[in-house]
Amino acid sequence: MQFVEAHGAKIPMIGLGTWELSGHSCARIVEQALRLGYRHIDTAQVYKNERDVGEGIRNAHVRRSEVFVVTKVWTTHFAPNDLMRSTKESLFKLRLSEVDLLLLHWPNAQVPLQETLGGLAQAQELGMTRHIGVSNFTVALLNQAVALSPAPLVCNQVEYHPFLDQAHVRAACAELGVAMVAYSPIAKGQAKQNEVLTRIGAAHGKTAAQVCLRWLVQQNVPAIPRTSRIERLSQNIDVFDFELSDAEMQQISTLHHPEGRLVHTATEPEWD
Repeated sequence: MQFVEAHGAKIPMIGLGTWELSGHSCARIVEQALRLGYRHIDTAQVYKNERDVGEGIRNAHVRRSEVFVVTKVWTTHFAPNDLMRSTKESLFKLRLSEVDLLLLHWPNAQVPLQETLGGLAQAQELGMTRHIGVSNFTVALLNQAVALSPAPLVCNQVEYHPFLDQAHVRAACAELGVAMVAYSPIAKGQAKQNEVLTRIGAAHGKTAAQVCLRWLVQQNVPAIPRTSRIERLSQNIDVFDFELSDAEMQQISTLHHPEGRLVHTATEPEWD
């Protein structure tokens, strides 16, 4: 498995997203993913599946040191004391002594960012997480966060796929030495309907979804596709045996459009 390194964190290039997965099927998918060679598992407090994810990790019998586990603090827990308490709850549910990466799930203007980042750094200091970072942060917010954080931020996890232009955020991440991690990397399945991705895939004996993931890999952007189907798990990690040409990379990069963003919340920031 390839990695991206940022401030000492080694983030595996392909991971498993677990949004909307729960119960026995969630535990089973996590277990199967790890047995297939995945080493990056992503969850969040708001997904309400940390217990199931933890069960899947235990059932796979992979050494804990080999698995990069990510969870995210929900916005209602951004006051430092709430952040600490909710992180302890997350660890209890996962049945882990620490996670590898703890993220702020979305920006929250109601709590001063400096206070929240102080709490995040304290969680790291106390050994609850090895690394810290953010998710869904714009360029301006990322710059602010990096300046205010008492400890290095290793990642900004954002929606990214061929239909959404994230050039500004990518450039900011690169400049700040922060890894950019892509969620919804297959655009919630929309990639499969795209002629360009399908045609490029056919030339390599791959699916349109695999082309999407390979496009991200070649940009050094780890991706966390979510699936509830075992056969898709195998396909999503099978992207390291082919290479897209510069021309193909360029063609895929021109697919973005103004309506490309698929994930919205009531409190989302003013996007770049």
